[in-house]
Amino acid sequence: MSNSQLEVADVFEAYGTAYLEANANATFAEQRRVMNDIVNCRTAALGGEVEQCDTCGHTEVLFHSCRNRHCPKCQAAARADWLDARAQDLLPGVEYYHVVFTVPDDKVADVALQNKRVVYRILFRAAAETLMTIARDPKHLGAEIGFLTVLHTWGQQLLHHPHVHCVVAGGGIAPDGERWISCRKNFFLPVRVLSRLFQKKFLAYLDGAYRSAKLSFRGKLDGLDDPEAWKRFLASLYDLDWVVYAKPPFGGPERVLKYLARYTHRVAISNQRLVSLDDGKVTFRWKDYAHGNAQRTMTLDAVEFIRRFLLHTLPVGFVRIRHYGFLANRKRRERLALCRKLLGNADDAMPAAVEVPEEPISDAADKEKSHRCPVCKEGRMLFVETLQPVPKRSGLPHTSVSRCDTT
Repeated sequence: MSNSQLEVADVFEAYGTAYLEANANATFAEQRRVMNDIVNCRTAALGGEVEQCDTCGHTEVLFHSCRNRHCPKCQAAARADWLDARAQDLLPGVEYYHVVFTVPDDKVADVALQNKRVVYRILFRAAAETLMTIARDPKHLGAEIGFLTVLHTWGQQLLHHPHVHCVVAGGGIAPDGERWISCRKNFFLPVRVLSRLFQKKFLAYLDGAYRSAKLSFRGKLDGLDDPEAWKRFLASLYDLDWVVYAKPPFGGPERVLKYLARYTHRVAISNQRLVSLDDGKVTFRWKDYAHGNAQRTMTLDAVEFIRRFLLHTLPVGFVRIRHYGFLANRKRRERLALCRKLLGNADDAMPAAVEVPEEPISDAADKEKSHRCPVCKEGRMLFVETLQPVPKRSGLPHTSVSRCDTT
């Protein structure tokens, strides 16, 4: 199969059984659910609705989405709702910065892979505390900052590479709450200072988790159960360079929203990056950051492709977008009002509207969203029938007429 319609679902459907047979003891219930949801997404298996043009009679079948956060086709609605809320959080006239915290070694990533909930929480905590601690220091900014963090666990080749992206306002509230302190133009906080503190905090929390017996090891990490082996492992991590990457500022809130619109609700790989599925092998595009973002292709055995995709299944209920400082949920409204007051903006000042590329409506959840007929261009497509889920594929189309990918 080599065409623009190739999807992750096609790989799962064709080779999912082979993957499960080869990895029966290494596949968790949540990973199986991800596979099942993605295969069934927007097919007759989930039911749907029929719409018909009120002018020319053209009929379309629209199947329900699985709404799994790992599905490449199910992020548009969640992203749109989330962006509406974020637009109200941004501060006019303030530059925003992008800071990335990542673990520096494959061994740490291996520990994280076997202890996702514990280590991903440590990654969030260490990154957030590092930013807030350095920002509060009068030698650097001397203010309470606000920011959101997004967890990504993948690299371009689908290998496990946990890191958090932080979008940070370029300034904050003074300790006395009486003024806004802006950071220097085009400079947020010193990355070397951030790197050293992040390393110290991450490894301290990781060691604390070990001492509290919150970490487990299997396979090639078996030996880390021994305290002496753990000490040597931890010492080796202190010897590494931990790099915090700070990108140039976005500019104003409008540019931040455009960035968030295409970045936050991503999955490990989008359907658009898939090139072909032939003879049991998947070819996909990837961006080579080490060589000027050059576009390259990679071919993997289909079973290996599935294995890599499922590496990025998050623990049930784990929150991958979090807010800190004056954006923390408990005090967001009050602190944002104070920020706007200190910045000289009206309390209800909001960023200008940002146009986000519109996704096709392809979920039957909202029957009120009728739309223009794609055939006659004059009539409206209206709901006419509900389709009940069917256990197996029927003569209905493989997927809904509206196909989209959100990453």
